Amino acid sequence: MTQRRPAHRSRRSRRRRQGGGRGLALVLAAVLVVTAAVVFLLRGSGLPAEGVETPGYVEKDYLTVNPWSRPGEPLEEINGVVIHYVGNPDTTAQANRNYFESLSSGEEGVYASAHFIVGLEGEVVQCIPLTEIAYASNSRNDDTVAIEVCHPDETGQFAPVTYDRVVELTAWLCETFRLDPAADVIRHYDVSGKLCPLYYVENPEAWDQFLADVAAKMADD
Repeated sequence: MTQRRPAHRSRRSRRRRQGGGRGLALVLAAVLVVTAAVVFLLRGSGLPAEGVETPGYVEKDYLTVNPWSRPGEPLEEINGVVIHYVGNPDTTAQANRNYFESLSSGEEGVYASAHFIVGLEGEVVQCIPLTEIAYASNSRNDDTVAIEVCHPDETGQFAPVTYDRVVELTAWLCETFRLDPAADVIRHYDVSGKLCPLYYVENPEAWDQFLADVAAKMADD
């Protein structure tokens, strides 16, 4: 004959089971908190470019921190690369870097800079760390890397050696930050309507070829 357990024992059993469930939930919550803390500590500041080493061909010559060309604000997202042209024919990467530095006085009342400048001989000067914003791309300053490109004449077309380096640098940025050239590499024109980079706005097929060359470089690497 099956005996029925007293009701009070059943209630205590249920309470024990319920208490055990709450205890497990607390343990799991604690594990999640600890895990999140460890991830945060390992990531440091959490900036996407934290700890990223630039290629050997990049010469670092950072601007001094100032309100006009290097505000020192963190670049918390990198969702794209914006290509510019300097608009000052036959000037070097160093000369354009020095122009950005000269803005630090505030006398011109101009906000301008870029992360990288690619020169007429393919040299690359880095003006701003990739962990900070540059004043280059208007509403996209907060989530893009800016590349200024030198050019030999008024057309704004990049010289072959310069072009190849811009392709190489852009491909490296796309690989490093998991960007798609077709969607995430844009012209300054695409942000603000400014005719920059001039030749690649006036000749859309040349821009399409540039994007294809970046994708091909990524495939080769």
